[in-house]
Amino acid sequence: MADAHAARGHTDPSLYRTPAEAVAAPPEKLAYVAGFDRSASRPDALITVDTDPDSPGYGRVLNFAELPETGDELHHFGWNACSSALAHACHTNPERRFLLLPGLRSSRLHVMDTRPDPVRPKLVKTVSAKELAAKAGYSRPHTLHCGPDGVFLSCLGGADGADGPGGVALLDHTSFEVLRAWETDRGPQHLAYDVWWHLAGNVGITSEWGTPSMVEEGVVPELLLGRRYGHALHFWELDSGRHLQRIDLGDEHQMVLELRPAHDPEQQWGFVGVVTNVEDLSASVWLWYRDGAAFAARKVIEIPAEPARTEDLPPALQPFGAVPPLVTDINLSVDDRWLYVSAWGTGELFQYDVTDPFHPRKTGSVRLGGITGQAPHPTAPDVPLTGGPQMVELSRDGKRVYLTNSLYGSWDDQFYPGGIDPWMIKLDADTVEGGLTVDPRFFPHGADFRGLRVHQTHLSGGDASSDSYCFR
Repeated sequence: MADAHAARGHTDPSLYRTPAEAVAAPPEKLAYVAGFDRSASRPDALITVDTDPDSPGYGRVLNFAELPETGDELHHFGWNACSSALAHACHTNPERRFLLLPGLRSSRLHVMDTRPDPVRPKLVKTVSAKELAAKAGYSRPHTLHCGPDGVFLSCLGGADGADGPGGVALLDHTSFEVLRAWETDRGPQHLAYDVWWHLAGNVGITSEWGTPSMVEEGVVPELLLGRRYGHALHFWELDSGRHLQRIDLGDEHQMVLELRPAHDPEQQWGFVGVVTNVEDLSASVWLWYRDGAAFAARKVIEIPAEPARTEDLPPALQPFGAVPPLVTDINLSVDDRWLYVSAWGTGELFQYDVTDPFHPRKTGSVRLGGITGQAPHPTAPDVPLTGGPQMVELSRDGKRVYLTNSLYGSWDDQFYPGGIDPWMIKLDADTVEGGLTVDPRFFPHGADFRGLRVHQTHLSGGDASSDSYCFR
């Protein structure tokens, strides 16, 4: 494989043959952040932030690349190519160059070119909602990853916003045209959310949230208490799109979201976060793993709800008298040692040593914001933070952790009815013994983002959630 890799003339230094090469690569200089206007009266934007500590602009917003229309609600986005492209014959000369930005409400997909000026990406293509619906039968694009047969784009809705089934659309690696739906036999799968894989095992994994009507106007209490949101994992034959196995985590475990498979291509395990248990409002993280010919899953982390005074809670939580952790994002370091878990409700980010993935060991945590605590940033102790740690991104070497505070516009409004003032915070992680400290120099917030709420972050040169690898 090494000879084939060299023969194809690979020149992009940000694509790495192994996780170890990625860890050893130079640190990121820029972060790209998805920003959206909750009112949908102004365009959303891809925001560039300086992450070079030696730069005079460190921790500052450098650019807003605005989209041409309103109402997109940028959410998750991703690169056109990742390190696994080094082993895919469909890439002739792969480059981590284009950022693909799905509009979760508009169903449009925007392609931004980071060349020649990575600080100021330019819009080069828009894939319409009509094309996505006509060619793949989907809407409400949510998450994307560069895969072996194309760019995999998970979608929550059926064509034109219909209530499912949601699934995965395949896009051409180069033209970004919609090719087709990835699934050829979906079995019992109906709800969609994330998609990832174990490339060496030819295994795809998907998780479950809800259909458009279940999520777009916020949490529907009757559906939540009725245990109607997603509570299962699905395993697939990756090359054929054929459903292989469903694992039900138990219908009390509502909203099975972020998938984080091991980066080591010889391993077939990973973590998934569950937002809440309707029986006690706890949140959890589960491990899936190969167990003979099939997969199994077990709960390995549980985070309890925290008691609170009724008058301190938003209306949606007052009947419960507690703040649920609401695990809405997790991330696994490139070396597969450190797992980060965002408890957006209580305002806490947890760090776990997962050297033994069956027995995570808590090694650190930081409180920032939260529904009742509103723990401040150390550089502004008198300013309560709204929102809480939500999307979490890790540098390739695992030493830097980036946080943003918005989940999804309508859900923000339910759990933080006083409003979400945007912020982005960087933590320094001890990758030897464990532990987290807030970087006092890095705190773009408020007016720095021109009123846009901020969601997912990706880093120049790749990050922990961007890449899968084909070599060990």
